[in-house]
Amino acid sequence: MEISTIGLDLAKSIFQVHAVGEAGKVIVRKSLRRSQVLPFFRKLGPCLVGIEACGTSHHWARELSRLGHEVKLMPPAYVKPYVKRGKTDANDAEAICEAVTRPTMRFVAVKSPEQQAALALHRTRDLLVKQRTQLVNMIRGILAEQGVETPRGLHHALALSARLVDGEVPQVPALVQRVVEGLARQIAALQTELGAIEKEILAWHRSSEVSQRLATIPGIGIISATALAASVTDPQQFRSGRELAAWLGLTPLQSSSGGKERMGRISKMGDKYLRRLLVVGMTSLVRRARVSPTSVDPRIVELLARKPVRLATVAMANRTARIVWAVMARGETYRRPGAMALA
Repeated sequence: MEISTIGLDLAKSIFQVHAVGEAGKVIVRKSLRRSQVLPFFRKLGPCLVGIEACGTSHHWARELSRLGHEVKLMPPAYVKPYVKRGKTDANDAEAICEAVTRPTMRFVAVKSPEQQAALALHRTRDLLVKQRTQLVNMIRGILAEQGVETPRGLHHALALSARLVDGEVPQVPALVQRVVEGLARQIAALQTELGAIEKEILAWHRSSEVSQRLATIPGIGIISATALAASVTDPQQFRSGRELAAWLGLTPLQSSSGGKERMGRISKMGDKYLRRLLVVGMTSLVRRARVSPTSVDPRIVELLARKPVRLATVAMANRTARIVWAVMARGETYRRPGAMALA
C-alpha cells in the first residue's frame, strides 16, 4: 500500500514517523535515527509530510521538499488537541499526521536560510543586550552598597564603564574596585560585539527591499524592519492586516457566548520579540508626540488625549502591524494620512 501522509515528530537524535495510506490505514509506525531520516524519505514517492514548527523544522522542511515531498509546518499548539492519551513520540507523530490533513488547519511558512541567518543576528543581539543590562545593574548595585550613586540611563552606565576600564574607579575598597573593573571590561567587550552585529543587520537591511519599505513606517526602524522582513515569510498567508496583528498577539482575547461579545486583554500569542519591538517603536512615537505634536499623525495625539499611555502604545502597535501587512502584501511604501495612506 502506498503512503500518502506522514507525521514526523522531530527530535535531536531520534525521530518518530507515523505514515498512513489513502484510506487512513497505518502503514509505517517507527523511530529513525537522524542519519536514517533522509534515506527513508528518499525511497518514498511524493507524499504530504506534517511537522510541528520548532527550532529545526525549517531545515528539515527544506530538505524534504528537495526530495519532492509536500511539507507543511504547524504550530504545536494547534497539534496538541489531536494527541490521544499520554504524550509519547509515537502519539505526537500520530497527532501530527492527523492534524496536517485538517482542512481548517493553519500552517507556518518555511523560512529560507537567509531569513534564519538574519533572525540569528536578532536573537544574538537581544541576548547580548540582556547580558549588558545585567552587568550594568550589577555594577550599579555594588557601587550603591559603597555609597556611590550612579545616574539612571544606559549612556550614564556606559560612560561609567569606560571610566572604570580606564582606571577611574571611585574611592571604594580594593576588592570592590577589582570586581567592578572586571564587570566593566565585559560590558566593553559586549559593546564591541553589539556594534559588529548591528553593522551586519544594517547590511542585511540595505540588501532587502522589503525591509527598506517597512522602515518608511513611522515608529519602525532598522531593527524592527529587518526582524519583520525575516519573520514574515509570506504576507499572503494572512488574509488581512488584522490576521497579522492577531498572529503577533496584539488583538484582544475574546470570551463571547450567547450573542454577547466580551473583549479582554491582548492575547500575547506569537513572537514576543516582534511584539516588543512594535510596542517600543510606538513608545518612541509617543515621546515625539509630546515634544512636537505636529510631527506625528494627528490621530496619535487624539488617542493620547483619550487613553492611558500604555494602552495607547499597544493600540498603536496593533494598527502598525496592519500597516506592515499592507506594505508587505501590496509591495508599496508607507504614505502619511492625507496622501492616500495605506492605513
